[in-house]
Amino acid sequence: MQDVAVLIPALNEKLRIREVVSDALAVCPHVIVVDDGSDDGTSDCIAGLPVTLIRHPQRRGKGAALRSGFAQAERMGLQGVLTMDGDGQHKASDFPRMLDAANAYPGWVVNGARLRKRASQPTIRRIGNDFGDWGIAWACGFRLVDTQSGQRFYPRSVFTLADVAGEGFVFEAQMLISAARRANARLVSVPVETRYLHLEGGEFRASHFRLVHDLVKITTHVIAQVLAYGHVLREYRNARRHAPVIHDPSGEFVTVPASSSATDV
Repeated sequence: MQDVAVLIPALNEKLRIREVVSDALAVCPHVIVVDDGSDDGTSDCIAGLPVTLIRHPQRRGKGAALRSGFAQAERMGLQGVLTMDGDGQHKASDFPRMLDAANAYPGWVVNGARLRKRASQPTIRRIGNDFGDWGIAWACGFRLVDTQSGQRFYPRSVFTLADVAGEGFVFEAQMLISAARRANARLVSVPVETRYLHLEGGEFRASHFRLVHDLVKITTHVIAQVLAYGHVLREYRNARRHAPVIHDPSGEFVTVPASSSATDV
């Protein structure tokens, strides 16, 4: 993992940030933390850890935090960026499996799809995620799984794309669309298990994702993208023809071999 970095956008993450960063350093020597205007001492919590720390003086949103981290990774000459949230929801131990998928599908985006113990996900959030998957698939031209996951791998051909539109959580949706439309990159999903507050106990901060507010923003943005590309019905039919690609050598979930799926790009 010498040529990739773990990128952690962080906003008021004092509860878990040191644990998250330490776990990331255990699997990757390059960790970039972007403190997006925190006022709870987030940056102080990781003092002494060997990370690249970028601080925004004021809150600029998750999209801006990711852009700052991507720019830093580009300056470092890295070939890939792994992203994870700073709240402890994701497990850095999943990254080696995600990199295996990246090697099997060169040039594709990889996401940690919350498929394991999916029934434990809050129902309203699961419905929201499914709706987001449906709309973003339409804009990308192929079906996807768990487009709202912040645990991803971006190859250099994608994280260096210029002028990717969208702010906040909209940016992550647009990254998938831009990857598909501008870098000819599809998405391959690796099944992961996510930790939820109501199951784990202990201290977790409340999610920054406001389900209705942010989903409306994402949906409005995606609809605009679909209309801009034109041929709306044709694009919808085309997207439905391309099944989600899941990389899971364990066989627990349906796996599409790289040799057969790569021709679908």
